[in-house]
Amino acid sequence: MPTGSFERMPRQGAAGAVRGLLGMGALAGGLVALILLPVACTVGIGARDSAQWMQQEPEDLSLLASPQRSKILAADGSTLATFYYQNRVEVRLDQIAPVARRAVLAIEDARFYQHGALDSQGTLRALVSNLNSGEVTQGGSGITQQYVKNLRLEQADTKRERQEALALTPARKIQELRYAVAIEKRFPKDEILRRYLNIAYFGDGAYGIEAAARRYFSTSAARLTLAEAATLAGITRNPEGYNPRLHPGAARDRRDVVLDRMGELGWAAAAEIAEAKNEPVRLDVTETPNGCTSSKAPFFCDYVQREILNSPVFGKTAKERERLLKQGGLTIRTTLDPKTQKAAQRAVDRHVPPKNSAGKAAAEVLIQPGTGRIRGMVVDRRLGPDSERGKTWINFAADASHGSSIGMQAGSTFKAFTLAAALEDGTPFGSRLLAPSRFIPTGYSNCDGDPVNATTPLRNSADGEGGRTFSLVTGTAHSVNTYFLALQREVGLCETVRMAEKLGMRQASGKALEQYPSFTLGFNTVSPLRLAAAYAAFAARGEYCKPIAITSITHTSGRRLPVPGADCEQVMRKGTADAVNHVMRSVLSSGTGRGLSIGRHAAGKTGTVDNFSAAWFAGYTPDLAAAVWVGDPRGGYRYPMTNLCMDGRCYGSVFGATIPGPIWQDSMIGALSGREAHRFHRPPTFYFSKGSGEDLVGLPDVRGLKLSAAVARLRAAGFQVGVGGEVESKEYPKGTVAEMSPGPGARLEPGTYVTLRPSSGEPEPEEPEPDPPSPEPSDPAAPHD
Repeated sequence: MPTGSFERMPRQGAAGAVRGLLGMGALAGGLVALILLPVACTVGIGARDSAQWMQQEPEDLSLLASPQRSKILAADGSTLATFYYQNRVEVRLDQIAPVARRAVLAIEDARFYQHGALDSQGTLRALVSNLNSGEVTQGGSGITQQYVKNLRLEQADTKRERQEALALTPARKIQELRYAVAIEKRFPKDEILRRYLNIAYFGDGAYGIEAAARRYFSTSAARLTLAEAATLAGITRNPEGYNPRLHPGAARDRRDVVLDRMGELGWAAAAEIAEAKNEPVRLDVTETPNGCTSSKAPFFCDYVQREILNSPVFGKTAKERERLLKQGGLTIRTTLDPKTQKAAQRAVDRHVPPKNSAGKAAAEVLIQPGTGRIRGMVVDRRLGPDSERGKTWINFAADASHGSSIGMQAGSTFKAFTLAAALEDGTPFGSRLLAPSRFIPTGYSNCDGDPVNATTPLRNSADGEGGRTFSLVTGTAHSVNTYFLALQREVGLCETVRMAEKLGMRQASGKALEQYPSFTLGFNTVSPLRLAAAYAAFAARGEYCKPIAITSITHTSGRRLPVPGADCEQVMRKGTADAVNHVMRSVLSSGTGRGLSIGRHAAGKTGTVDNFSAAWFAGYTPDLAAAVWVGDPRGGYRYPMTNLCMDGRCYGSVFGATIPGPIWQDSMIGALSGREAHRFHRPPTFYFSKGSGEDLVGLPDVRGLKLSAAVARLRAAGFQVGVGGEVESKEYPKGTVAEMSPGPGARLEPGTYVTLRPSSGEPEPEEPEPDPPSPEPSDPAAPHD
């Protein structure tokens, strides 16, 4: 067939497509009768009624779209993973090169556009053989019937149904023919050809011509050459035997058969055919990943996959949900930011390498405040069998429902919830409590009103101190256990628990938080995901959003599927959150997280679990929140992080600021680089009613120092400095500090404003006044005043 006439074929064959068997007249009727007779009883009809039965559309005819692979996309549209039972990409007919369409028709059904559902010539040829043997042994199927066979095979759910779809029996051929008649009535020829080319199996796991073009030649169906098109067209008759990757010789021979047939039909020029036959079968094989193991964000990918497989929104049964994911051609758009993900993965792998010598692991989740969007989720391992070093199937970053993790004790990161409860209750920054060296936890009740006291004294961990009074600011900065136990008793255990629950905290198992006096010390086992979401609420001024990974899901049909929402809710006063941020900034400036600043407003909390069994850091800016866990999957108490050496680096004992803190710092700097820095809001004034809460500092005496040196020294001590007018001074030379207000030695809070007044030098000496003139001698006769 000459190039160019191919596109006219649908119009030429449109009438034949509608007429189907009726258009064949007596010959078609005779053929149908001959085929039907041997099995008329089997299908429950008589030969007399066969023609009418054949023309009726089958009630069980299902023309659902062919199964297509689904894909997970990052926030920027890049592909994170694909899922499929069958590697297929559905395309329009105009997205398939005309030469590829001609090649397939030439070898499979050259008269496709001229005949109806049944090709009489092909059927007659096969009929003789079939009648002689008493069963269907030779195929005479055209494109429409082949499409039917593939469709029924794909819709088979059971092994029996698949066997029936492939059985070489007259009954199956009759059913296929009946379906073909119905399809020819329902669709024009172009649409039938498109459906066939998208459903046919081309071997090597490639279903449909687009997937096959990408698989074998790393190109699209629209760009196939004559030689490539003929190679693909030859595969469908025997996908394994003619697989060009496995059997290049057989594939080449079959390709040449296709090319010769195209030449016989006049559908390709002789010179083009000769040139194509001289080419070897040149392959450029492309692997199409399936699942999360090869994803650049494997544990986030696995989280998204479980979100779909676990939710009844996407199907009543687990099987239905899996079928939707792997056959529905879903486009799943997610919240993941590649830049943030890359920065976090790099930071985690740098500090806790996947195959580290100590067997430790790390996980981090990063969430955008005010949206709940998970911007990054990393584990230091690779996704895979735990039996292989450096791999795990367990997502340590997520709850059990989304990663099989039982969670990890949170340590002192839970103190933030007691702090928030106290501030919500109106406790000023400067309010002080005694933090004893030993604390006996009595005077506590849970939310049911039951006493939950203990007799075993609790002490301060190595990252805290006790034996004196602390304010909200200093107690938090130094992470003093006994201070927070006392504060929790003042605020109420139930109020602290409820604050944590309002911020989305639950155990990683899904159970409610357990309520005991050591709640504030973080004995509950939780996930980095939930902790990051809770801290993100502080950054969002008290607005808690459920963590979400999916922004939209679109079915191959174009239908939008429902996805879980963040359900953002204001769970505390904005001023309370502003106060929490103010206090937890001190952790980075003067507390257990000193040295972890990131060059912009940030706050956070270290967490060291009992016996150094694990360590945490949770921190945030107004733009991003993150929680980091480092521990041992084999059991933290059995393998504590004391005297830890890992890949040549030794740490002694690991605190929250030792490894988790630097991971957080590196992640945040990388994720936020080049992005606008926002500031926290100033807390309401009443929180300062008892001062700033900072420890009092003696004001250094800077009198006599040059003004610049005095200013530098006071600022280094944490004071704000202003310069007043000059004063004369005999004691201090010109240009040095002569007076300071408040005076030297005063006990002040850091940040107090100090005014310096420089000396203008000694005053000018005063000139002596002249002596008064001597009085004239008095006149003795003059009268007195």
